[in-house]
Amino acid sequence: MADQSAQTDELTSRKRIKRALSHGKAGRISKDTSNKVMLGVFRAAAYITTLVLVAIIAYVVINGLPHISPDFIFGWPEGVNAEGGIWPTIVSTIYVTALAMLICTPIAVLAAVYLAEYAKQGRLVNIIRYAADALASVPSIVMGLFGYALFVEAMGLGLSMLSAAMSLALLMLPIVMRTTEEAIRAVPRYIRWGAYGLGATKWQVVSKIVLPSAFGRIATGIVLAIGRAIGETAVVLYTMGQAINMPITPLDSGRPMTVHLYLLANDGINMNAAYGTALLLMIIILAFNLFSRYLSRRSR
Repeated sequence: MADQSAQTDELTSRKRIKRALSHGKAGRISKDTSNKVMLGVFRAAAYITTLVLVAIIAYVVINGLPHISPDFIFGWPEGVNAEGGIWPTIVSTIYVTALAMLICTPIAVLAAVYLAEYAKQGRLVNIIRYAADALASVPSIVMGLFGYALFVEAMGLGLSMLSAAMSLALLMLPIVMRTTEEAIRAVPRYIRWGAYGLGATKWQVVSKIVLPSAFGRIATGIVLAIGRAIGETAVVLYTMGQAINMPITPLDSGRPMTVHLYLLANDGINMNAAYGTALLLMIIILAFNLFSRYLSRRSR
């Protein structure tokens, strides 16, 4: 029966392809010419995208590299023109991103496990997935205003690392959740069946078989979400503040690198420091992206 069903699907697919090709209008140019033209268009689009990226990176490197030094990385801002280093902003960026990851990852992974393994597929699950996709498309400035209204004002946390971390966690949540769900679904079914055949329970299969098998892709999604969180400006601007200090507790305020770069460039205070901050920020984000690609290739 399975072979007959597969053959029927194959015949149906062939009929659909033939029908689509036969109903198309006869082209005025040959197929080889149209293929070459479209191949040239695709190549041009790829080259333009690459050139734009290279131009942006080259511009930031040329203007920022002369100002990178150990004093700039590990020093403190000084004076009205924000001369000196940016070490407190680097610490604030790492601090708030790590805190957001600790808040987001357990919720997102558990939600993905529920959707992929436990939930009955139906309207409710589709609504949850749609809500996650809608949350991923919310502009960061809207999320920043929401975080300010909820965490800073309503909950009374003030402009702090915790307020910014929870706001960033909302941005990271759909990325980690959807990536984890797809990673769990990519684990072959026969692995689960073998575990069930040996007498394993549902939770044992999920915790000892499925999640370890999908760990590489899950880690890739987490790293990509961290890369996005590091590059956000509007969210942390409204929820963390602009104080240049070394944060100790989650209730302390701080100034991440993105806000520091925005203030330097927008007010024209110190463009040399702005270019140096942009270069360091770009290197950090690039490192996270390369690390996610490494994890993805290793998992495959």
